[in-house]
Amino acid sequence: MIGGTPVSVTKHSRARRRREGNTLLAATLTNGPTELIDFLLPLWAGAAIGLGATEVGILLAVEMAVSVVMRPLAGVLADTYERRYVAAAGAALYALSALGYALAQSAPLAYAAAAVGGAGGALLWVAVRAIISERLAEDSAVFPRLLAAQENGSWIAFLVGMTLISAIDYQGVFLACAAACVVATVLLLASPSRAVPGKRADEGVAAAGLGAMGRRLRPMLFAVAFTMTAEAAISLLLVLHLQRGFGLEVLEVAFVFLPGAIAMSMAAERLHTIVVRYGRTRVLMFASLSSAAFAANLAWAPHPVVIAALWILSGLAWAAVMPIQQAVIAEASGEQTGRGMGVYESASLLGALAGSLAAGALYDSVEWAVACLVAAAALLAGSVIVPRAVRSLGVADVPPPAPPKSPEEPEQPSEQPSEHLLEAAGRSVPAAAPEAVPEAAPRTPRRQVRELGARLAVFAAAQVALLLLGLSWIEDLFTKGFTTTLMSGGGRNSGFEGLVYGGGRIWTFVVLVDLCWSCGRLLVARIRRPASGGAPPEKSPLNAGR
Repeated sequence: MIGGTPVSVTKHSRARRRREGNTLLAATLTNGPTELIDFLLPLWAGAAIGLGATEVGILLAVEMAVSVVMRPLAGVLADTYERRYVAAAGAALYALSALGYALAQSAPLAYAAAAVGGAGGALLWVAVRAIISERLAEDSAVFPRLLAAQENGSWIAFLVGMTLISAIDYQGVFLACAAACVVATVLLLASPSRAVPGKRADEGVAAAGLGAMGRRLRPMLFAVAFTMTAEAAISLLLVLHLQRGFGLEVLEVAFVFLPGAIAMSMAAERLHTIVVRYGRTRVLMFASLSSAAFAANLAWAPHPVVIAALWILSGLAWAAVMPIQQAVIAEASGEQTGRGMGVYESASLLGALAGSLAAGALYDSVEWAVACLVAAAALLAGSVIVPRAVRSLGVADVPPPAPPKSPEEPEQPSEQPSEHLLEAAGRSVPAAAPEAVPEAAPRTPRRQVRELGARLAVFAAAQVALLLLGLSWIEDLFTKGFTTTLMSGGGRNSGFEGLVYGGGRIWTFVVLVDLCWSCGRLLVARIRRPASGGAPPEKSPLNAGR
């Protein structure tokens, strides 16, 4: 006992946070590689094994069809068995799929790898979202953190993969993706088991069948499928327009989407504070209006740089919508979150499939401006459909605020119990408790500046070394033309020199993101200091999954 409070309360809390942290990091390590593979798959299939357009379509359809069929089954498994094992099995299948692509020399093996990847995605993401939902009642920001972790993995994987692909080829990229998924598998297996008091979710009560769960969630499932149709349509329309309308190469298209992915990873948790303040339905309505405005403005966007800026606004809207969708599904599903997430993800995939088909037909049959306005109209309709769907589920419109971030409890308990432990035990908090509880000192702004300076000094020293070796990407950026070097990498894309040159390029982007994030955090802390006396800093976006 700690001052009358069971030590197990602290242990369980620490175990739950560790379980969530491992799951978030696993999501970072798997989402990036899988999105990168999905992006490269059509290019690889044609260039490496000579598949025609129809066969490439079949390859993509196999993965999606298996994933749609497996999602509801994955939900049942996540409700019946230990979820970390289900998620680990999905990550392992993802690794096997990436390995299959790396070794494939013919269409049948590529189809098999696609089927394995579809099954792995179903098991992994349904179980991951079910695990994350376990702390939803005590921390309403868990789903925004999951989105931030996923998007961190996405933009980092795209940056690394697209930079090094010329040096290590498709096979090297697939092997690196497989290795990341193996690490994620180990992390999930090493997570603590779920500590559920009393009976399991599938014991003592009749588990709702998938049909019953689908009927219960029907309004939200329809809204999810509808919005995903519109979002997938505008995304594919944009890719087609960048390639055919502006004549951009694959790497250039990736750079147009990159700022939006970074913005999503950095803003997801911040946007949750807006949801807590104004409510889910208002935020969903405003996000749908913003997405519709984005789609309409695409019709007259004059340059890819303008499109990249507009895509950031769309990404911010999506960063608000997705966590709300997942949170209300989890709340409406009760103890059977796995089943709820299974049917939710099936609806999302079906909407994405419908949107892709609609985008192709629109792009081929009507003018670009008309296609954008049709997508904008669908997104505008979502501003009515989605909020009504949330209200129909009967969940709270305003979620509770996320608990303030605080240092981890010490391993050796102090004599005086901490405030949250006293509350958990149903006891009042003594007035002197905040002063009696020892806490780790927060990092001061001066210390943060010193740490940032140390990172920049290491980066500068490395860049000087690369400059002396003639492998500096920054030098080429200013001497060989900004646009050419940014998009093509300066032409140094093979062998060991290509790896070193590409590593310097990746490091430069990471340092820029870190610099912007750190400066913004220091500015916010300085603005808030007179009112609140300073607050502990948030984690860097590069560590959101930890």
